[in-house]
Amino acid sequence: MSNISEIFGSMVFNDDVMKERLPKDTYKAYKKTIMEGKSLDINVANVVANAMKDWAIEKGTTHFTHWFQPMTGITAEKHDSFISATSDGKVIMEFSGKELIKGEPDASSFPSGGLRSTFEARGYTAWDPTSYAFIKDSVLCIPTAFCSYGGEVLDKKTPLLRSMEALNEQALRVLKLFGDTTTTRVITTVGPEQEYFLIDKEVYKKRKDIVFTGRTLFGAKPPKGQELEDHYFGAIKPRVSAFMKELNNELWKLGILARTEHNEVAPAQHELAPIFTNTNIACDHNQLTMETLKRIADKHGMFCLLHEKPFAGINGSGKHNNWSLSTNDGVNLLEPGTSPYDNARFLLFLCAVVKAVDEYQDLLKVSVSTAGNDHRLGGNEAPPAIISIFLGDELTSVLESVEGETAYDKEFKREMAVGVDAIPVFPKDTTDRNRTSPFAFTGNKFEFRMVGSKLSIAGPNMVLNTIVADELSRFADILEKADDFTAELNKLLKDTIKNHKRIIFNGNNYTDEWVVEAEKRGLLNLKSTPESIPYFSSEKSVTLFEKFNVLSRKEIYSRTEIVLEEYCKEINIEALTLIDIAKKDLIPSVTAYIKELSDTANSKKAFMIDIDCETEKSLIYKLSLLASSLYSKTELLENKLLEVKNCNGVEETAYFYRNSIFAAMQEMRAVIDELETNTAKKYWPFPTYGEILFSV
Repeated sequence: MSNISEIFGSMVFNDDVMKERLPKDTYKAYKKTIMEGKSLDINVANVVANAMKDWAIEKGTTHFTHWFQPMTGITAEKHDSFISATSDGKVIMEFSGKELIKGEPDASSFPSGGLRSTFEARGYTAWDPTSYAFIKDSVLCIPTAFCSYGGEVLDKKTPLLRSMEALNEQALRVLKLFGDTTTTRVITTVGPEQEYFLIDKEVYKKRKDIVFTGRTLFGAKPPKGQELEDHYFGAIKPRVSAFMKELNNELWKLGILARTEHNEVAPAQHELAPIFTNTNIACDHNQLTMETLKRIADKHGMFCLLHEKPFAGINGSGKHNNWSLSTNDGVNLLEPGTSPYDNARFLLFLCAVVKAVDEYQDLLKVSVSTAGNDHRLGGNEAPPAIISIFLGDELTSVLESVEGETAYDKEFKREMAVGVDAIPVFPKDTTDRNRTSPFAFTGNKFEFRMVGSKLSIAGPNMVLNTIVADELSRFADILEKADDFTAELNKLLKDTIKNHKRIIFNGNNYTDEWVVEAEKRGLLNLKSTPESIPYFSSEKSVTLFEKFNVLSRKEIYSRTEIVLEEYCKEINIEALTLIDIAKKDLIPSVTAYIKELSDTANSKKAFMIDIDCETEKSLIYKLSLLASSLYSKTELLENKLLEVKNCNGVEETAYFYRNSIFAAMQEMRAVIDELETNTAKKYWPFPTYGEILFSV
């Protein structure tokens, strides 16, 4: 049994290590750089780099890398050794402050959305001193930002850092109005719950569609799925338990606060949840978590699926983004306290979030829009595409009282008794949880439940931070000019609630009635990525991001193009994979089965002329029709792929992929799934859903 306190953070060049290894003056200068957001002096950087190198070498490391997060959504790294040649033909181990601060990877092959031409290869990685360096696979990893030669950001981290700074500045303005002179920094904290599937590695290798696309493109419903609800929170199987134990150890070494693990709703589905931490670090940690999930699963003979909807007919996987605001001394600004009605500061921050979500529904939906997440959102295990906020009965009543200027006298504090004397009575929460809500208040934080399981949390949190910063900025503009602060505050709260309460919905988000009601309220229902993404480059969005220097107009346009291009590429790969499977595997296999049925019928007739062969005839007839249909639909899909070149621009292309190519794939799937249910097992060339989902 590992000693958690000893192994936790053992592979991280964290604050404790720096206190031990850096001279006091260097350590103070480094911490001041982080707190004040100023650039690091090169002399300080040299001392830090040397200490970092010595520490890493003691851990068995010979190489370092600038670890960054390009627009691919995953991480990137180029390894360099510490080796430097000496004049006598020998080598020494060196690492300078210049190497720590700046790297120069070839940036030509990363997505840029038109910011650079392919021949413009130079890019820079810049050390992010707010996120600790760590050792992964015996390589010293230095978290960095990534930008082009012209200075445009090419990564997901830089805009996130900028948004955190914007929110900090505006939150401090508001706190100052409440007489807070001690808070020096406001940070956003995140605890991203990570859902995933585990399947047997040998089964995975036999499913060409999962190998190429990360999800199944076909598969008939198995006799048993999640109907009995027996997998959720069930006993963890020994093989999975062993995987989870090693996973936890590896995450703890990296300083990742992995805490909760359990079986999720669907067979083979699981969840891991960390403790809250600074959003920037939480983003790094979640990327490391996804990498580690795959690496450890492979060691245990399994494959980890992070796709949002790897299997039809059962729950997909999300990444619930628990977001909150805290001061540098640990005060949660979204904590209602025992009397939220009298907590004016809390109400102002709450109203800022409500107003932000209402005014920028489009951007929140954009931040979670991907080809994979389109399959998941709207299903009965994930929120719908309509953005709304769940506040619960108590807070909703508080806001209604503020709006109506009525006394708040409702009593929500109750005790929970289960009717068994031996079980102690405990306090009952003031509101239930609403798992159908896309944006739910859960005590002292908001849970943004629309984020997809394989998506980087940098984008959604960048949007969240920026839109809330905007509302706090507007609130501060009004209140700073007020002659009577209390009167102006009360009016601001009342007006905000009145104008934006349409976004608050505490009911069942899955019902058809809510769709109708949401439309009446004027809420957006952006069901697919092509519908959502153009809102990112609207003039309203450009004005917002430029106001806080989070993204420039050029950077916004480039990101719009990158996301739409990625959407098209993903569906194109899926379509080509499905065509390949149909032509090379399914049609030949079904044809072989038809031949066996025909041979069987002929043999039976040769043995006895009047013997009954209706079973064979019926199957031959049905399978022949289905095989013919699959062949024609495959040809249709091939022809539609050829039509892509007739589209004008990436937006029109994305709509074509959604409305024509994806629709044609769904038609093919319906035929394939019926073929699967009518083809003998020995002729069906792929593991079925039942074999995949219950393989571990």
